[in-house]
Amino acid sequence: MSLKKINTVLAAAFILFILWFGTEFILSPETTAPGFGLPSWPSGDGDGFLIIKGIRDIVLALVLGILLVTGHRRALGWVLLVEALAAYGDMTTVLAHHGSVATALGVHGLTATLIVVNGLLMMRETRKVAAAPATPAPQPA
Repeated sequence: MSLKKINTVLAAAFILFILWFGTEFILSPETTAPGFGLPSWPSGDGDGFLIIKGIRDIVLALVLGILLVTGHRRALGWVLLVEALAAYGDMTTVLAHHGSVATALGVHGLTATLIVVNGLLMMRETRKVAAAPATPAPQPA
C-alpha cells in the first residue's frame, strides 16, 4: 500500500473518530464525559462546557476533512501536527486534575501521538512536491 493511501486512511479515520466523539459530547454529554478521564464533571448548567468540547472536536474534524477532500495534503499534514496539541492538552488537563492516568496516556496521549505520526507521514509524502522548483514561465519573444 502506498504512503498516500496509508495517510488518507489514517486521516479519514481520525476525522471520523473526532466527529463521532464531538457529536457524542453534544448529544449526550453526561454519558460521554466519564470516558474523558477526569474524576468529576460539572453539574447543573455545567453541561454547557461539555457541549463546547463537542463543538471544538467537530470543528477540528471539519478543518481536517476540508483539507483532505480538497487535496491540500501538505496543509493537512501541518494542521494534523497543530491539532495534536488539542489532544495533548486534553491529556495534560486530565493529569493535572487528578484524573485517570490510564485514560490520559492511553486515550489522549496515544491519540495525539498517532495524529503526530500521521502529520509527519503526510509531510514526508508531500516533501518532494513542496521542494520541486517552479517551472519558469515562458518569455514572450
